[in-house]
Amino acid sequence: MLLRRLLPAIVCLLASLNIGAIAQTALRPEFDAASIKPSAPDARGTVIAMPPGGRVEISNMTLKEMIEDAYHIQAFQISGGPSWLDSDHFDISAKAGVDFKRDDVLLMLQSLLADRFRLVFRREVRTLPVYELVLARKDGKLGPRLIEAKEGGCTKPDPINPFAVDPMRLCGNFMSGPGELTLVSAPIATAAPLLSRVLGRPVLDKTGLTKNFDIDVEWNPENLAMRLPPNVRPGDSTRPSIFTVFRDQLGLTFKAQKGPVEIFIIERVEKPSAN
Repeated sequence: MLLRRLLPAIVCLLASLNIGAIAQTALRPEFDAASIKPSAPDARGTVIAMPPGGRVEISNMTLKEMIEDAYHIQAFQISGGPSWLDSDHFDISAKAGVDFKRDDVLLMLQSLLADRFRLVFRREVRTLPVYELVLARKDGKLGPRLIEAKEGGCTKPDPINPFAVDPMRLCGNFMSGPGELTLVSAPIATAAPLLSRVLGRPVLDKTGLTKNFDIDVEWNPENLAMRLPPNVRPGDSTRPSIFTVFRDQLGLTFKAQKGPVEIFIIERVEKPSAN
């Protein structure tokens, strides 16, 4: 099973999809069958897994989190909806068929949200604060922890047995947790969605760097937008801020700007019937 902190690894494998450009009414693949029930009151942590047999298992996720993952957006891009959107947690056991394509997983989740949660939304573009990720130095010199990936330095994904490879060595993978980021032979742009989640506003890659890099950095999670697990207290770390880490260790900086941001406005949603 993959913890939610490893969910970007799944998204990385789906990067070739332009999820945001798919209309709500477009034809999408669907799960063959799906069971949805409220999570146990004492459930801890969020898990999403795709065990053998064409199944998808989701544990202890809110509908808001599922919308974020299904449409590859951040929490700040979702507006409206009832209070339970971000408080009630659900478990989902879905069967996608033994020959389902991994690239279809998010599309099937979109279909499930529309069918079982009656989710209807409209999109609106607003001018909001954003960060542009740019080179920190005028001479273009990179930081010591931004390492250009070497040929053969990682393991390529195995489409037949995708979870047999150590995610720490999987080419193109990136992983995150409270105050940490690991990138394995992937372009800087790959980390933009994670950084957007961490900082609570869109992060646009303006570095101009097109090569693949290895990154392994840590920072103090204090005062960041990402919701921390119960066992992690903000401010209990002696690490520097994410802004200092990116500047000193990676040679990159976040430039505050304003720009167009797509907002998903919830118009209708219902709790699924018990099954």
